[in-house]
Formats: sequence, C-alpha cells, structure tokens
Amino acid sequence: MSVIGLANQTLTTPALVDFVDRYASVLPEDVCAYVRQIYRRNVQRNERLADQLEEAVVAMNDRGVTPVLLKGAATLAVTPRERRGIRLMSDLDIMVMPDEAERAIAALRAIGYEVHAEAPRESRRWFVELIRSIDVGAIDLQQAAPGPAHFYRDPVLSHCVPAALGRGSVRIPTPTYRALMLIIHDQIQDYGYWLGDLDLRHLVELRDLNSSVGGLDWEELSSHISGGVMKNALETQLVALAQLLGVEIPPALRSRLIPRLQFVRQLMQARFPSSRVPFLAMTALDLRNYRRDASLGYPRNARRGLWSIPKVDTLHFLLKAATAARAGKV
Repeated sequence: MSVIGLANQTLTTPALVDFVDRYASVLPEDVCAYVRQIYRRNVQRNERLADQLEEAVVAMNDRGVTPVLLKGAATLAVTPRERRGIRLMSDLDIMVMPDEAERAIAALRAIGYEVHAEAPRESRRWFVELIRSIDVGAIDLQQAAPGPAHFYRDPVLSHCVPAALGRGSVRIPTPTYRALMLIIHDQIQDYGYWLGDLDLRHLVELRDLNSSVGGLDWEELSSHISGGVMKNALETQLVALAQLLGVEIPPALRSRLIPRLQFVRQLMQARFPSSRVPFLAMTALDLRNYRRDASLGYPRNARRGLWSIPKVDTLHFLLKAATAARAGKV
C-alpha cells in the first residue's frame, strides 16, 4: 500500500503497469486490478489529448505557424500508441515564436478555445492558457523554453527536428535537448533545486528517454550547461536518476560533492517532511553561483553583493513553497 500511495502522490501510478504485468502471479489481485484500471483510464485520456493536440496543430499550421512541442506534448507525439498510457499529464505545452503568438491564439480561438489565463506581455515568461469545455486538458502556449533564458546556450529551434503529427506538422526537440529542458523545468523553473524536491514522474520520463532509440548523449547534455548553478542542478538530477532508477550515468556527472549532498537532502526530506524548512539553509551553497549566473551580461556595478543573504521576499517565498503540498512532488 505504501508503494501505491507513493505512486498516487507522485503521479506515476500508470507507470506501474509494466511491473504489474511482469509480476502479476505474485501480487495481490486487487493491486493488479487497481493499477490496470488506472492505466486503462489514462490510455483513454491520453488518446483524447493526442486528438486534441493534432487538431490544435492543424489549426495553427493553417495560419502559418509550426509549433514546437514541449514536455508531455512531445512525449505524445513520439511515443508508440501502445505506450501512450504510461505518462500522466495535465495539459499540452506548446511553444511558438514571439512573432507567431497572435496567430497561434487566433487559430485556437477559431476552433473554440477561450483564454483562461495570460501573463502580461511585458513579463519575463509570457504564457497563455487556453481551454475548451469538451477537452480533458488545457493548452499552455508559450514563447520560450522552460526556465530563465540564460540557462540556454542556443536557440531551441537549433535543436529541433521537423515531424508529422497526423495531418499536421510540428517541431520536436531532440531527446537530449528534451532531457535538458525537463531538468531545467524541474530544478529551476519549479524551484526543485532550491526546495530539495523530487519529481519521480519526470525522473521516469528521463529514464525512458535514455531507453529510447539512440538514448541520451551525456556528453552533449553536459555541453549545454551554462553556469555553476545549472551544473549542480543537472548533476543532482542525474545522481537521483542513477540512485533511484538504476540508469547508468558517467561517473564524472554523478560524483561531485554538492549534487550528492543535494540528493541526500532530497531523500531526507522525502522520509522526514519536517526537515524541509531547516534544509532551506542549503540554498546558501549555491547562492553565489546563482547571482553570478543571473548577472551575466549586466554592468559590473550591478554584479556586487554575491554573498549577501537573500531578500526578505525571496525567503518568504521559499518558506511558503517548502511547506506547501505540490502535486507530484516529494
């Protein structure tokens, strides 16, 4: 029951179907029935999401927009039909170029979508969430890859390949670049590195990316790293991938002290949630790196105070996030 409970909490229950199918003869019948029922329901849901994605892509193509599929949307596009039910997802993440955003929104409005939420145009990370009552998930339209721009060395399009999606055309990042974006999303955009969170659903996806044809190119992945924080954050994720899911990671990418300490922190927090607040002090390990990385490109006089303590608002935000229940995180 503890395994089922953890799978439900981390949104990985459908992925247990492989284990259930392999060991059904020695597992309780009710456990097998439960996991298979969740899996079948998720297959139906993801089939509807796949149909929804194709319709949206065709509508955008008709307006001259070829979108980039991110995260779960990319997984839906490249995963064989018989494996679509493994990943549980809540929405469809689609990226368009800034000069395509208005046309993309107009295309989606024309097929019945309404704007549910939108970030101000001048915000650092613009997005618009579009919904229809007939769909099982929203469309999260973005115009940049996850996380701050300074964590990427190259434009996303330079690491995408064109692909057909039913009657539509899309761009899909290479497996290694999808892994990079997933790690930046979890560790930086979702603050997992600072909070010590584990996202098992995305660790399973990274494992599956590595198991796909060609696998992940670890040398290429490390070449995309920009700055000290990203190096530590990426290697923290790779340490977890090796320790929890048995993925073979080159020793050079899982042996440094700070990433290993962060992984120990993740395990301690998962086992003893009350330790989350005291462990926030570990953000000091990389505060200097973060401020140095974030200040690149700014005048020298704007790059002082790298060792000063975080602002009060930042401390309040981290404290609130550390004590909040977040779906899929442990």
